[in-house]
Amino acid sequence: MTELVLTAEDGGVATLTLNRPDRLNALDAALLSRLTELVAELEARGVESRPRALIITGQGEKAFVAGADISSMVGLSASDARRFSELGQRLGRALDEASFAVIAAVNGFALGGGCELALCADLILASDRARFGQPEINLGLIPGFGGTLRLARRVGPGWANRLILTGEPIDAAKALEIGLCDAVFPAAELIVKTHELARKIAVKPALGIAAARRCLLRARSTDPTTATDFESGEFGNLFASADAQEGMRAFVEKRAAVFRGQ
Repeated sequence: MTELVLTAEDGGVATLTLNRPDRLNALDAALLSRLTELVAELEARGVESRPRALIITGQGEKAFVAGADISSMVGLSASDARRFSELGQRLGRALDEASFAVIAAVNGFALGGGCELALCADLILASDRARFGQPEINLGLIPGFGGTLRLARRVGPGWANRLILTGEPIDAAKALEIGLCDAVFPAAELIVKTHELARKIAVKPALGIAAARRCLLRARSTDPTTATDFESGEFGNLFASADAQEGMRAFVEKRAAVFRGQ
């Protein structure tokens, strides 16, 4: 039986590769559930064995994720469709709340649910062949995996309105220009460049990465006073960690810090 998601780990970097190339890695209920399960398994590990960076990409040269699997959606009732939407949103929350950084390596089409999955990442790196879009309106639908929220937060209401209301896709260069992705590389270099960035993050202290992500999530979801109060608490809590003390001592002593996740 073909694995829906291929997994790999190396030096604090985990990679999840969506493995439905014959369907352009389209998201159905089984694939959404499997991704959520794998993210939860990584998160459930102890801090010393948990990855510090997670790469999500798609198998094949054509698509990161071409969208939700429309063939599996035809004929759904309203209640079934809502449950399908909630599966995608559950994956988004799992990625939001993870203790490790999340990087999307968009190697081709990232349309509909694929664009929404990429938007769950902290950093989005794209191939020069990538295309992004929210074409659900062309089917009489709207984004259902959190796209109306995440897209507006990333690119602002103007471009979010345009992409969602017209359903028109944009290429990687335009995505970089409007802030929908963070870098664009030749297709042959994308995975190498993504791993280079992931390794830069993976050598950072795990507790610091987790605290930074909690603060960034809080900043996106609450008012400025609450968010900065939360930041102060996290900043103070990190001073109780051996890693923070090691990091500051190493800086003063002009040597490389050795972080142990403690």
